[in-house]
Amino acid sequence: MKWNGSQTCGGVLKGTAFEEMETFVFLFSFSALGILYAMNSIPAFQEPYVILEIGVAVLVVVFLFYFLITRGNPPKDVLFFVFAVFSFTCVIDLVSALEYDGIISGFMTFYQKTGEPYLGTPYAIMMCYWDGIVHFIMYLVMISRITDRKGYRSLGLIWAGSLCANMSVFIAGIVAGKYGSEIRPAFWINFLFLLMPVWGAITLFTRPKDRPLIGGYNAQQAQSMKLIWRPTDLILVVLLIAAMAFTAIRGLVALDSPLEACSIYVKHYEPYLKDPVGYPRVMMLHLFFYGLPLLGAFVYGLLKPGCTWMSDWTLFLAGAMIQCQWAHIGGSLHPRTTAQFRIPNGVFWSVLVANLLYAGTPILVALRVCNNPYFFLKIAPFPGQTGLPNSEEKDTKIKDK
Repeated sequence: MKWNGSQTCGGVLKGTAFEEMETFVFLFSFSALGILYAMNSIPAFQEPYVILEIGVAVLVVVFLFYFLITRGNPPKDVLFFVFAVFSFTCVIDLVSALEYDGIISGFMTFYQKTGEPYLGTPYAIMMCYWDGIVHFIMYLVMISRITDRKGYRSLGLIWAGSLCANMSVFIAGIVAGKYGSEIRPAFWINFLFLLMPVWGAITLFTRPKDRPLIGGYNAQQAQSMKLIWRPTDLILVVLLIAAMAFTAIRGLVALDSPLEACSIYVKHYEPYLKDPVGYPRVMMLHLFFYGLPLLGAFVYGLLKPGCTWMSDWTLFLAGAMIQCQWAHIGGSLHPRTTAQFRIPNGVFWSVLVANLLYAGTPILVALRVCNNPYFFLKIAPFPGQTGLPNSEEKDTKIKDK
């Protein structure tokens, strides 16, 4: 059922009369172009603190706008407002990336100079493309699901993982990289885009799952099979172990390990890890300290039956990994990256395939868990079955509504 809010009353919108809210959000988001053009044309709007003030004011006005047009029939999910406001900023990020790549002009020249100069780095450009296209599509789909009174928890977890990884690497990379001495007032707006997905992730993790945690005969049959008789899971375990090794070697490179293997890898395979902009280094540390334990946990989840947490965390890490790898691969190949930090020609395809396979492994695991979840469910006792410990009896009674 679509939203069918009331019309106007006394000149104030009490609800939304739009049958397709996602279409309206899509169209309204492009009003950001007018704001950018005005700021780029009026010198008074180009001072660092003025940019911060206008940025905050625009976010508040956009939020109030959506709040007013839906107050007659407010959305049941407060994350609707996050998605609607962030859709607006997606257009700004896309314009930033396009202007830095010389595809368009006349919108972000002022911001390149007095706003956030680090947005011109290859990593940040690819990050903005991801936000302006992939996140934008996610927001519209999730808004559509909310207005249809349908669930979007799985897509929401992918979004939360993606944006959490996006912003945590971006903010830390600014501070730790060569742009740490060029932080302008507009930098502080970025913390909003970090805190919101963290809050969104907590909200989504604590919501009931779309499927029950309890399985019957099919789950019991699936969980009785050894790994050797589950070829798909066996392949995934091998891929996860390889991904763990890949994460470890690149993490040690980021930590300046004196190991010869690290020196060989960064010199002959991915010199981009030493790019002074800081983003590649910070991303590898994120994956080393957070991604590596999760990859190991997924191996355990494929070996030990009944790990109900696999369905959530595989989606979250898949979102984080694909975003990080998109920005990392794209940044290392971008024309703005200095030649000495690009992938050497002799190993280009091997490094590219390794990075793509690394990005795809968590996605494959998430698809495996979502498409055939029986191995990861708790098994309910059959009628008359006894002898279960008290803790197991309680587990079998818990259902996810």
